[in-house]
Amino acid sequence: MRILVIGGAGYIGSHVTRAFLDRGYEVTVFDNLQTGLRENLFREARFVHGDIMRPEQLREVMTNGGFDGCVHLAALKAAGQSMLHPEIYAHSNIIGTINILNQALAAGIEALIFSSSAAVYGSPQYLPIDESHPTSPENFYGFTKLEVERVLDWYDRLKGLRYGAIRYFNAAGYDERGRIGGLELNPENLLPIVMEVAAGIRPRLSIYGDDYPTRDGSCIRDYVHVSDLAEAHVTAFEYIRTRQRSLTVNLGSQSGVSVFEMVERVRAITGRAVAADVVGRRAGDPAELVASSAKAKELLGWVPKYSDVDTLVSSTWKMYEKIAKR
Repeated sequence: MRILVIGGAGYIGSHVTRAFLDRGYEVTVFDNLQTGLRENLFREARFVHGDIMRPEQLREVMTNGGFDGCVHLAALKAAGQSMLHPEIYAHSNIIGTINILNQALAAGIEALIFSSSAAVYGSPQYLPIDESHPTSPENFYGFTKLEVERVLDWYDRLKGLRYGAIRYFNAAGYDERGRIGGLELNPENLLPIVMEVAAGIRPRLSIYGDDYPTRDGSCIRDYVHVSDLAEAHVTAFEYIRTRQRSLTVNLGSQSGVSVFEMVERVRAITGRAVAADVVGRRAGDPAELVASSAKAKELLGWVPKYSDVDTLVSSTWKMYEKIAKR
């Protein structure tokens, strides 16, 4: 089986590529290396340097690849930035995806896995959040993901393009066997930022609010190990190929970790002091976000193996420890 992984040199993309390789797939990575890294490429996978905003480049790789399907992970993802530059996010995330879909159809590719996001839901109306939860994005990034899901639904109905929309919660951790070469560029999620403090890359951590209605006053989030995410991409692809049926599923650990809890586990596991200051709340931060992954378990048999907090922290520290300042 041949699979095209678009955005396969990025943080999540490299783990997805590794998961398909481990299952015996022939993998081609298509990436513009804007945020992806050459260190994240594997010699077993073919690499094509290209951009989703260049339809002719997509056409060339798809037409000549003989692919059974593709995985689309190439998108801009900074929620705050999306509110300042919606035109850039619309162009890359929506138009770029339409380029992929049109070229996939032209090349006879009939199965696609799409990297979506829990940002499609907005503030939770109930917990845990399942796939039936109302979708009401609170940032333009989430809007782009939801719009792409709607386009995918129409392409399924009108063109027979089967898709799996994978709604991530908070991806974290690194490959337990240390096979990923590079650190995520400009991280915005909590764990890598805490690690940068522990490694001496940045001086202090800002904790945004300690007066939320949670068990310790800090925000609670659902973290899922990136290797568990990657495995779900493979099983979702095999599901839609076998069943000829599209699906949309959440991926999360179904348990929440608070900011204070995460910081304390980093201190304990790394043995490093992590300087932190409590500052004011950020606008739009819900007190708690926790996923229901019951549908992924039912349809895909997906159960996270590495998403406990200690594994998340220890696998991430193995990467940051290499560059830690003594």
